[in-house]
Amino acid sequence: MKLRHNKKRNTAFLYEALIREVAKSVISKDVERKKSILSIIKEHFSAGSVLTKEIKLYKNLHETRRLDIYTAERLIHESKSDHSRLNKEHIFESQTRLINIINKKLGSDVFANFVPSYKSLATISQVFGEDVDTKERVLLERKLIGTMVIREGAPPKLNKMPHIDGLVYNTFVKKFNDKYDSQLLPEQKKLLNLYLTSFSNNGIEFKVFLGEEINRLKSKISMITEDKEGSMGDDIKRKTKAVLEKLEKFKKTKIDNEVIQGVLKMQSLASETSS
Repeated sequence: MKLRHNKKRNTAFLYEALIREVAKSVISKDVERKKSILSIIKEHFSAGSVLTKEIKLYKNLHETRRLDIYTAERLIHESKSDHSRLNKEHIFESQTRLINIINKKLGSDVFANFVPSYKSLATISQVFGEDVDTKERVLLERKLIGTMVIREGAPPKLNKMPHIDGLVYNTFVKKFNDKYDSQLLPEQKKLLNLYLTSFSNNGIEFKVFLGEEINRLKSKISMITEDKEGSMGDDIKRKTKAVLEKLEKFKKTKIDNEVIQGVLKMQSLASETSS
């Protein structure tokens, strides 16, 4: 079943495309473009805006996993009900303003950004849509439920890290300190603080910092490698190359506890090596 879908009228796609544009500007070190994109995001996805309300409903269905079928069906029903109460004219007008400002300030290439979750977001948009007939909507909802429910016999997922409170955060920091027997570096404290607060907002500042920090670590480790190349053995060179590859992989990996601990280790490594 293939339904036509206008991605420019998919609020979640617009947001994700802008987030990826921020990442590209960080990589290219285009500070002015990064500021412009963040300004657009803050203006159009501010707390209480209709686009932010719609984004939260997308997240209800896109990010929720491992439910029983009854709860999944109930969540879809309630999310559709909440979405039906949003002012559609207001959504359309807000999207139009956002699309126009993207075209004017950033260029239409933003809409060509690859968003890995696009198919899922398109399905949710059609489930929310009022112009999809009954049969198609039921089939789309069934497809969506398939991504949300626990499959029979599936092993429990242990590494998912949902919202964390202050106690979990303090425990996380304590474990890291105990393991490495040192105080956290300023950049490590900033990483953890931004990670903590990212659960109560869209996490834009955290994502920008993480991208910049990974680039900084790659640059620093590469410079250290070049400076000491003559005195480095083949084994050290291989390990350094593996570190750089891992940092690059972090940029493309879903952010979780493992990624954060990996970046923390790299921060310690870069600091120790340079000193």
